[in-house]
Amino acid sequence: MNVKRFAHLAAAALLVLMSAAAQAAFPDRPVRLIVPFPAGGTVDAVARTLGAQLATVLNTPVLIENVPGAGGSVAAQRVVKSAADGYTLLFTTPNFTINPALNDKLGFDTARDLAPVSLVAQIPELLIAHAGQPYSDFAGFVKHAAANPGKLNYASAGNGTLPHITMELLLQKLNLQVVHIPYKGAAPALNDVLSGTVALKYDTIATAAAHVRAGRIKPLALASLKRSPLMPDVPTVAEAGLPGYQGILWMGVLAPVATPRDVIDAIHKGLLQALRDPALIKRWETDGVEAVGSAPADFARLIDTELRQWSEVVKRANIKAD
Repeated sequence: MNVKRFAHLAAAALLVLMSAAAQAAFPDRPVRLIVPFPAGGTVDAVARTLGAQLATVLNTPVLIENVPGAGGSVAAQRVVKSAADGYTLLFTTPNFTINPALNDKLGFDTARDLAPVSLVAQIPELLIAHAGQPYSDFAGFVKHAAANPGKLNYASAGNGTLPHITMELLLQKLNLQVVHIPYKGAAPALNDVLSGTVALKYDTIATAAAHVRAGRIKPLALASLKRSPLMPDVPTVAEAGLPGYQGILWMGVLAPVATPRDVIDAIHKGLLQALRDPALIKRWETDGVEAVGSAPADFARLIDTELRQWSEVVKRANIKAD
């Protein structure tokens, strides 16, 4: 082989190696985290805290883009249709698993079009009652509701929202009849519980704690498998007689399904590192948010379980989206 031909082959091989290295160098530009809710809420705040820490870990900007609409489906469609390169990710909640039960025309396949990367945070729901209600614990609520079918009511942020769906799951398991009063948002729903217009509501510790301390509402039970250090005296629904029951506002990251496995692995590794940051953990704990971090396969199992669970709950309760 002459020297000139060898030089050409060597140059070509070097270009191939450089190209492969360039492709493997994720990330080399900003990553967008698509949040399916307006700025200013709890989910947005968690996404921004996580995004800031992830940017430090990945050494690239992480941009938060709020894309509200259709219960989170608009944001999910945006990510499904984006390039499968890891630079556009979905930061989602249980709306992702509830929506298919409410709408069979989402424009994408929830189970197939997005790849789970990691569960990152969770907030257990807290069942609260107005202070004037004639019961002070979960057992008392169950007894009172059973003795007064259809006379109690509960508020939610709207039809098909997580508090609505998880309350219906609870009522179905207990065979109770409590009337649903949907509101356009969590704030007005809480206000009417505080005033006594509505008896009950699933809320979060972050928004309910001050009202509990003021004696305006009673915490009945946490919809999680373990108690919260922020309210250690409040039992879980599971403790109170429904083993395995949960009502969790989880938050997780997904990517377009065709995203290369090495890119998914890089994002996953970065998320886990970000979630170990002591400042992030402390900040979230103050608001009742637990940092999680999970394997993609574990997150996929959660999604699969909820898709089947919420489909059954919605069907039995004949729930329609607003």
